[in-house]
Amino acid sequence: MDRKFNSNLVENSRELRKNLTKEERHLWYDFLKDYSVRFKRQKIIGKYIVDFYCASASLVIELDGSQHFEDEAIEYDNSRTEYLEEFGLHILRIPNIEINTNFDNVCEYIDAVVQSRL
Repeated sequence: MDRKFNSNLVENSRELRKNLTKEERHLWYDFLKDYSVRFKRQKIIGKYIVDFYCASASLVIELDGSQHFEDEAIEYDNSRTEYLEEFGLHILRIPNIEINTNFDNVCEYIDAVVQSRL
């Protein structure tokens, strides 16, 4: 599958990088930014912008706020996950509450998944 991205998303991606959510900011600056394996934030992949992307591990990390647990959002997220998996990517969905209450374990989990995929 072609991984070309929608160039119309470039400006939106830049804005999202400038305006990270509290949880995205925490995960980025307190773990992923200086992690030993390179991650990108707000990366365009095909027709979507993903929260965090690690090319070497073919991994996407999506942080999910409470709106992601509503029926319509669940369907959208499932469709999005299927689309991204067509590129051979593994998708980790982490609820924001876990970032806020269980940050160290989230980081250990991400590390374990990355290491298993390298």
